[in-house]
Amino acid sequence: MASGNQTAVTLFILQSFTDDPWLRAALFCLFLALFAVALAGNGLIIAAIHCSPNLHTPMYFFLVNLAMLDMICTLSILPKVLQSLVGESTITFWGCFSQMFFFTWLLSSELLLFTAMAYDRYLAICRPLHYGALMSMRVCLTLAVFVWSTGTLTAFVLTGLVLRLSFCGPQLIAHFFCEIPPVLLLSCSPTFINDVMTIIADMFLSGMNFLLTMSSYGFIIASILRIRSAEGKRRAFSTCSSHLVVVSVYYSTVLYTYIRPGLGSAGLLDKAVAVLYTIVTPTLNPLIYTLRNKEFKASLRKLLLFFTK
Repeated sequence: MASGNQTAVTLFILQSFTDDPWLRAALFCLFLALFAVALAGNGLIIAAIHCSPNLHTPMYFFLVNLAMLDMICTLSILPKVLQSLVGESTITFWGCFSQMFFFTWLLSSELLLFTAMAYDRYLAICRPLHYGALMSMRVCLTLAVFVWSTGTLTAFVLTGLVLRLSFCGPQLIAHFFCEIPPVLLLSCSPTFINDVMTIIADMFLSGMNFLLTMSSYGFIIASILRIRSAEGKRRAFSTCSSHLVVVSVYYSTVLYTYIRPGLGSAGLLDKAVAVLYTIVTPTLNPLIYTLRNKEFKASLRKLLLFFTK
Protein backbone atom coordinates (compact mmCIF):
# COMPACT_ATOMS: atom_id res chain seq x y z
CA MET A 1 0.00 0.00 0.00
CA ALA A 2 1.31 3.38 -0.91
CA SER A 3 2.21 5.61 2.00
CA GLY A 4 -0.04 8.34 0.65
CA ASN A 5 -2.94 5.99 0.94
CA GLN A 6 -3.14 6.48 4.69
CA THR A 7 -2.59 10.25 4.72
CA ALA A 8 -4.78 11.20 1.75
CA VAL A 9 -7.93 9.46 3.03
CA THR A 10 -8.40 8.77 6.74
CA LEU A 11 -12.12 8.07 6.62
CA PHE A 12 -14.90 7.30 4.17
CA ILE A 13 -18.52 8.45 4.09
CA LEU A 14 -21.17 5.76 3.71
CA GLN A 15 -24.12 6.79 1.57
CA SER A 16 -27.36 6.95 3.50
CA PHE A 17 -30.50 5.06 2.49
CA THR A 18 -32.52 8.28 2.64
CA ASP A 19 -32.43 11.84 3.99
CA ASP A 20 -36.00 11.69 5.28
CA PRO A 21 -35.75 11.62 9.13
CA TRP A 22 -39.00 9.64 9.52
CA LEU A 23 -37.95 7.02 7.00
CA ARG A 24 -34.51 6.81 8.64
CA ALA A 25 -36.21 6.19 12.00
CA ALA A 26 -38.42 3.50 10.47
CA LEU A 27 -35.42 1.79 8.87
CA PHE A 28 -33.54 1.96 12.16
CA CYS A 29 -36.38 0.18 13.97
CA LEU A 30 -36.67 -2.42 11.20
CA PHE A 31 -32.94 -3.16 11.07
CA LEU A 32 -32.68 -3.22 14.86
CA ALA A 33 -35.47 -5.82 14.96
CA LEU A 34 -33.76 -7.88 12.24
CA PHE A 35 -30.47 -7.58 14.13
CA ALA A 36 -32.04 -8.94 17.32
CA VAL A 37 -33.85 -11.76 15.51
CA ALA A 38 -30.74 -12.78 13.57
CA LEU A 39 -28.57 -12.98 16.69
CA ALA A 40 -31.24 -14.70 18.80
CA GLY A 41 -32.31 -17.14 16.08
CA ASN A 42 -28.82 -18.23 15.08
CA GLY A 43 -27.73 -18.33 18.71
CA LEU A 44 -30.63 -20.65 19.56
CA ILE A 45 -29.73 -22.92 16.65
CA ILE A 46 -26.16 -23.29 17.93
CA ALA A 47 -27.28 -23.82 21.54
CA ALA A 48 -30.04 -26.32 20.70
CA ILE A 49 -27.79 -28.43 18.49
CA HIS A 50 -24.92 -28.31 20.98
CA CYS A 51 -27.16 -29.45 23.86
CA SER A 52 -28.99 -32.20 21.92
CA PRO A 53 -26.97 -35.37 21.24
CA ASN A 54 -29.62 -36.58 18.77
CA LEU A 55 -28.80 -33.56 16.57
CA HIS A 56 -25.10 -34.34 16.38
CA THR A 57 -25.29 -35.36 12.73
CA PRO A 58 -23.56 -33.96 9.61
CA MET A 59 -26.63 -31.96 8.53
CA TYR A 60 -26.83 -30.12 11.86
CA PHE A 61 -23.05 -29.78 12.04
CA PHE A 62 -23.12 -27.77 8.81
CA LEU A 63 -26.15 -25.83 10.07
CA VAL A 64 -24.12 -24.74 13.11
CA ASN A 65 -21.40 -23.49 10.78
CA LEU A 66 -23.99 -21.56 8.76
CA ALA A 67 -25.44 -20.02 11.93
CA MET A 68 -21.95 -18.93 13.04
CA LEU A 69 -21.27 -17.31 9.66
CA ASP A 70 -24.62 -15.51 9.75
CA MET A 71 -24.00 -14.19 13.26
CA ILE A 72 -20.56 -12.84 12.37
CA CYS A 73 -21.94 -11.30 9.16
CA THR A 74 -24.69 -9.56 11.11
CA LEU A 75 -22.23 -8.25 13.70
CA SER A 76 -19.83 -6.95 11.06
CA ILE A 77 -22.43 -5.06 9.00
CA LEU A 78 -25.48 -4.03 11.03
CA PRO A 79 -24.00 -2.04 13.94
CA LYS A 80 -22.46 0.47 11.52
CA VAL A 81 -25.67 0.60 9.48
CA LEU A 82 -27.67 1.39 12.63
CA GLN A 83 -25.14 4.05 13.65
CA SER A 84 -25.32 5.72 10.23
CA LEU A 85 -29.12 5.91 10.44
CA VAL A 86 -29.10 7.88 13.70
CA GLY A 87 -25.82 9.76 13.60
CA GLU A 88 -22.42 9.56 11.97
CA SER A 89 -22.33 7.98 8.51
CA THR A 90 -18.52 7.96 8.39
CA ILE A 91 -16.20 5.01 8.80
CA THR A 92 -12.45 5.13 9.36
CA PHE A 93 -10.03 3.93 6.69
CA TRP A 94 -9.06 0.82 8.64
CA GLY A 95 -12.60 0.29 9.87
CA CYS A 96 -13.75 0.20 6.26
CA PHE A 97 -11.14 -2.36 5.25
CA SER A 98 -11.81 -4.47 8.33
CA GLN A 99 -15.49 -4.57 7.40
CA MET A 100 -14.56 -5.40 3.80
CA PHE A 101 -12.29 -8.25 4.93
CA PHE A 102 -14.88 -9.82 7.25
CA PHE A 103 -17.68 -9.56 4.70
CA THR A 104 -15.56 -11.04 1.89
CA TRP A 105 -14.44 -13.85 4.22
CA LEU A 106 -17.99 -14.63 5.31
CA LEU A 107 -19.48 -14.39 1.81
CA SER A 108 -16.82 -16.69 0.36
CA SER A 109 -17.18 -19.19 3.20
CA GLU A 110 -20.98 -19.24 2.99
CA LEU A 111 -20.97 -19.97 -0.74
CA LEU A 112 -18.60 -22.89 -0.17
CA LEU A 113 -20.66 -24.09 2.80
CA PHE A 114 -23.81 -24.23 0.68
CA THR A 115 -22.00 -26.62 -1.66
CA ALA A 116 -20.91 -28.81 1.25
CA MET A 117 -24.48 -28.87 2.57
CA ALA A 118 -25.81 -29.82 -0.87
CA TYR A 119 -23.24 -32.62 -1.09
CA ASP A 120 -24.35 -33.88 2.33
CA ARG A 121 -28.00 -33.99 1.21
CA TYR A 122 -26.97 -35.70 -2.05
CA LEU A 123 -25.22 -38.49 -0.13
CA ALA A 124 -28.09 -38.81 2.37
CA ILE A 125 -30.74 -39.24 -0.34
CA CYS A 126 -28.88 -40.75 -3.29
CA ARG A 127 -26.31 -42.89 -1.41
CA PRO A 128 -28.09 -43.74 1.88
CA LEU A 129 -26.36 -47.10 2.39
CA HIS A 130 -22.90 -45.51 2.20
CA TYR A 131 -23.82 -42.22 3.89
CA GLY A 132 -22.27 -43.04 7.27
CA ALA A 133 -18.89 -43.90 5.72
CA LEU A 134 -18.83 -41.12 3.11
CA MET A 135 -19.96 -38.38 5.52
CA SER A 136 -18.14 -39.30 8.72
CA MET A 137 -17.30 -36.68 11.35
CA ARG A 138 -13.74 -36.60 10.05
CA VAL A 139 -15.04 -35.74 6.56
CA CYS A 140 -17.33 -33.09 8.05
CA LEU A 141 -14.45 -31.47 9.93
CA THR A 142 -12.26 -31.56 6.82
CA LEU A 143 -14.97 -29.85 4.76
CA ALA A 144 -15.51 -27.23 7.47
CA VAL A 145 -11.79 -26.45 7.67
CA PHE A 146 -11.66 -26.14 3.88
CA VAL A 147 -14.68 -23.81 3.85
CA TRP A 148 -13.38 -21.44 6.55
CA SER A 149 -9.73 -21.45 5.39
CA THR A 150 -10.59 -20.91 1.71
CA GLY A 151 -12.87 -18.04 2.67
CA THR A 152 -10.09 -16.52 4.78
CA LEU A 153 -7.53 -16.87 1.96
CA THR A 154 -9.92 -15.27 -0.53
CA ALA A 155 -10.54 -12.35 1.82
CA PHE A 156 -6.81 -11.83 2.41
CA VAL A 157 -6.07 -11.80 -1.33
CA LEU A 158 -8.93 -9.56 -2.46
CA THR A 159 -8.72 -7.13 0.47
CA GLY A 160 -4.92 -7.06 0.26
CA LEU A 161 -5.12 -6.05 -3.39
CA VAL A 162 -7.47 -3.20 -2.49
CA LEU A 163 -5.07 -2.01 0.24
CA ARG A 164 -2.34 -1.61 -2.40
CA LEU A 165 -4.40 1.04 -4.17
CA SER A 166 -4.18 4.79 -3.58
CA PHE A 167 -7.19 6.69 -2.30
CA CYS A 168 -6.99 10.47 -2.59
CA GLY A 169 -10.68 11.35 -2.86
CA PRO A 170 -13.62 11.36 -3.22
CA GLN A 171 -14.58 9.79 0.09
CA LEU A 172 -18.24 8.96 -0.53
CA ILE A 173 -18.89 5.21 -0.84
CA ALA A 174 -22.06 4.66 -2.87
CA HIS A 175 -23.23 1.91 -0.54
CA PHE A 176 -24.31 1.40 3.09
CA PHE A 177 -21.23 -0.67 3.97
CA CYS A 178 -17.69 -1.25 2.66
CA GLU A 179 -17.94 -3.79 -0.13
CA ILE A 180 -15.18 -4.23 -2.72
CA PRO A 181 -16.99 -3.04 -5.91
CA PRO A 182 -18.07 0.42 -4.67
CA VAL A 183 -14.75 1.00 -2.86
CA LEU A 184 -12.80 0.28 -6.07
CA LEU A 185 -14.65 3.16 -7.73
CA LEU A 186 -12.91 5.58 -5.33
CA SER A 187 -9.37 4.49 -6.18
CA CYS A 188 -6.96 6.97 -7.74
CA SER A 189 -4.78 4.16 -9.13
CA PRO A 190 -5.57 1.51 -11.78
CA THR A 191 -7.78 -1.35 -10.60
CA PHE A 192 -7.23 -3.78 -13.50
CA ILE A 193 -5.63 -6.49 -11.31
CA ASN A 194 -8.39 -6.08 -8.72
CA ASP A 195 -11.07 -6.42 -11.40
CA VAL A 196 -9.46 -9.56 -12.85
CA MET A 197 -9.00 -11.21 -9.44
CA THR A 198 -12.56 -10.32 -8.43
CA ILE A 199 -13.89 -11.94 -11.62
CA ILE A 200 -11.78 -15.06 -11.00
CA ALA A 201 -13.06 -15.27 -7.42
CA ASP A 202 -16.62 -14.77 -8.65
CA MET A 203 -16.24 -17.56 -11.22
CA PHE A 204 -14.89 -19.97 -8.59
CA LEU A 205 -17.01 -19.03 -5.58
CA SER A 206 -20.28 -18.04 -7.22
CA GLY A 207 -20.27 -19.73 -10.62
CA MET A 208 -18.62 -23.06 -9.85
CA ASN A 209 -20.29 -23.51 -6.47
CA PHE A 210 -23.66 -22.64 -7.97
CA LEU A 211 -23.21 -25.31 -10.66
CA LEU A 212 -22.06 -27.89 -8.10
CA THR A 213 -24.99 -27.11 -5.80
CA MET A 214 -27.54 -27.25 -8.61
CA SER A 215 -25.99 -30.49 -9.90
CA SER A 216 -26.37 -32.05 -6.46
CA TYR A 217 -30.01 -31.01 -6.37
CA GLY A 218 -30.53 -32.29 -9.89
CA PHE A 219 -29.46 -35.76 -8.73
CA ILE A 220 -31.52 -35.38 -5.55
CA ILE A 221 -34.71 -34.46 -7.42
CA ALA A 222 -34.17 -37.31 -9.91
CA SER A 223 -33.73 -39.72 -7.01
CA ILE A 224 -36.85 -38.43 -5.24
CA LEU A 225 -38.94 -38.84 -8.38
CA ARG A 226 -37.98 -42.51 -8.49
CA ILE A 227 -39.46 -43.08 -5.03
CA ARG A 228 -42.81 -44.81 -5.48
CA SER A 229 -44.72 -43.75 -2.38
CA ALA A 230 -45.99 -40.20 -2.00
CA GLU A 231 -45.04 -40.22 1.69
CA GLY A 232 -41.49 -41.29 0.83
CA LYS A 233 -41.19 -38.45 -1.68
CA ARG A 234 -42.50 -35.93 0.85
CA ARG A 235 -40.10 -37.04 3.57
CA ALA A 236 -37.11 -37.07 1.22
CA PHE A 237 -37.86 -33.65 -0.20
CA SER A 238 -38.50 -32.13 3.25
CA THR A 239 -34.89 -32.85 4.24
CA CYS A 240 -33.48 -30.62 1.51
CA SER A 241 -36.25 -28.14 0.60
CA SER A 242 -35.18 -25.63 3.27
CA HIS A 243 -31.60 -25.60 2.01
CA LEU A 244 -32.79 -25.21 -1.58
CA VAL A 245 -34.88 -22.15 -0.64
CA VAL A 246 -31.95 -20.51 1.17
CA VAL A 247 -29.53 -21.26 -1.68
CA SER A 248 -31.94 -19.88 -4.30
CA VAL A 249 -32.43 -16.59 -2.46
CA TYR A 250 -28.75 -16.17 -1.59
CA TYR A 251 -27.31 -17.00 -5.00
CA SER A 252 -29.83 -14.92 -6.92
CA THR A 253 -28.90 -11.80 -4.93
CA VAL A 254 -25.13 -12.43 -4.87
CA LEU A 255 -24.96 -13.25 -8.58
CA TYR A 256 -26.93 -10.10 -9.34
CA THR A 257 -24.52 -7.94 -7.35
CA TYR A 258 -21.21 -9.42 -8.49
CA ILE A 259 -21.85 -10.40 -12.10
CA ARG A 260 -24.15 -7.80 -13.55
CA PRO A 261 -22.68 -4.72 -15.32
CA GLY A 262 -22.41 -1.42 -13.48
CA LEU A 263 -21.34 -2.75 -10.11
CA GLY A 264 -21.30 -0.42 -7.17
CA SER A 265 -23.78 2.13 -8.48
CA ALA A 266 -25.87 4.13 -6.09
CA GLY A 267 -29.16 2.73 -7.36
CA LEU A 268 -31.84 1.92 -4.81
CA LEU A 269 -32.22 -1.58 -6.31
CA ASP A 270 -28.54 -2.31 -5.62
CA LYS A 271 -28.99 -1.41 -1.96
CA ALA A 272 -32.21 -3.40 -1.68
CA VAL A 273 -30.51 -6.50 -3.09
CA ALA A 274 -27.53 -6.03 -0.75
CA VAL A 275 -29.93 -5.76 2.21
CA LEU A 276 -31.33 -9.19 1.22
CA TYR A 277 -28.03 -11.07 1.44
CA THR A 278 -26.43 -9.10 4.28
CA ILE A 279 -29.37 -8.53 6.64
CA VAL A 280 -32.54 -10.40 5.62
CA THR A 281 -30.99 -13.78 4.75
CA PRO A 282 -29.10 -14.20 8.09
CA THR A 283 -32.40 -13.38 9.82
CA LEU A 284 -34.53 -15.78 7.80
CA ASN A 285 -32.10 -18.72 7.77
CA PRO A 286 -32.98 -19.89 11.32
CA LEU A 287 -36.70 -19.71 10.52
CA ILE A 288 -36.43 -21.47 7.15
CA TYR A 289 -34.33 -24.31 8.54
CA THR A 290 -36.34 -24.92 11.71
CA LEU A 291 -40.02 -24.18 11.06
CA ARG A 292 -40.67 -27.55 9.35
CA ASN A 293 -38.10 -29.55 11.29
CA LYS A 294 -39.93 -31.50 14.02
CA GLU A 295 -36.71 -32.98 15.41
CA PHE A 296 -35.13 -29.57 15.89
CA LYS A 297 -38.30 -27.99 17.31
CA ALA A 298 -38.51 -30.74 19.93
CA SER A 299 -34.89 -30.10 20.98
CA LEU A 300 -35.49 -26.35 21.02
CA ARG A 301 -38.53 -26.76 23.29
CA LYS A 302 -36.46 -28.82 25.72
CA LEU A 303 -33.76 -26.13 25.72
CA LEU A 304 -36.26 -23.33 26.35
CA LEU A 305 -37.96 -25.30 29.13
CA PHE A 306 -34.59 -25.83 30.77
CA PHE A 307 -33.84 -22.09 30.80
CA THR A 308 -37.32 -21.13 32.00
CA LYS A 309 -37.31 -23.44 35.03
